[in-house]
Amino acid sequence: MYTLQEIDSIIRKSVFTIDFKKEPSSLYEPLEYMLAVGGKRLRPRLCLTTFSLFKDNINNDIILPALALELFHSFTLMHDDIMDNADLRRGVPTVRNRWGDDCAILSGDAMFVQAYQFLQGYRGPEFQKIIELFTATATKVMEGQQYDMDFEGTQVIMMDDYLKMIGLKTAALIACSAKLGAIIAGVSDQVCDALFEYGWNLGMAFQITDDYLDTFGDPAVFGKKIGGDIENNKKTWLLVKCQKLATGDDRVALEKLLDQTEDLPAKISAMQDLYKKLKVDSQALDAISQYHEKALGAIEGIGLDRDQRACLVEFARGVIYRRF
Repeated sequence: MYTLQEIDSIIRKSVFTIDFKKEPSSLYEPLEYMLAVGGKRLRPRLCLTTFSLFKDNINNDIILPALALELFHSFTLMHDDIMDNADLRRGVPTVRNRWGDDCAILSGDAMFVQAYQFLQGYRGPEFQKIIELFTATATKVMEGQQYDMDFEGTQVIMMDDYLKMIGLKTAALIACSAKLGAIIAGVSDQVCDALFEYGWNLGMAFQITDDYLDTFGDPAVFGKKIGGDIENNKKTWLLVKCQKLATGDDRVALEKLLDQTEDLPAKISAMQDLYKKLKVDSQALDAISQYHEKALGAIEGIGLDRDQRACLVEFARGVIYRRF
């Protein structure tokens, strides 16, 4: 079984070997640029991790599908940035900012196609299974993105609706990553499904953690400025919970803050104070902990030995505490 550090090294080296030096360069250069921007590589790392629990022969049959997950994720980010009119990602100009929306749309589409081409690098007996899983997951992610866009025009949403949205948009691909590695490793359906559940709950915890850190995180650790979600009135776990809990004067204060478009630093500070007053911050941490525990509970009773379970526990801890 490979260590998480060894898997990280394999992924980094594999990403660097991807060659998009093709013509027309105006189509493929943004793909190279997007991959060079970097990131956590969470999804391919999880795929290789679950594979490595059962197999020691990491080769192109698992590396190429793992990279397909990263390419698909990058495609979603390129299109997200268009829909969000985002100028920066991870501190550098977005593809849409550097090349324009039209180019970002077409290059994003090319990245999506490349993901399927990399997936076809798998030559084993479970090809149909992984294609079906990947395609079903891609559909879920797009459904989640549409819900996210729909919610922008909705003043108040229910927590169940929010959880459904992040389940589709974020958790589904992380769950797919965990299951994909297990399928290619050739383990039983029971184990594959348990690892899917592990990944799903880990994805839910990951997104709520992201929401929390955007408001209460350390910019040096989080990698971007704090309060962007508050500035844009983005529907996050914290805002949805706050809208449910706020009554009386707190409700009035909340509505005024949501209407505020000037003095954004003051808006961020006041919203942070309101979250703390209503204990939204601590409840978010509780929700993260609950999903974390569900993820670990999903891998109980499926025959993993101590080392295998310890590896998944360490991976989950890295996701929750942003050690990747």
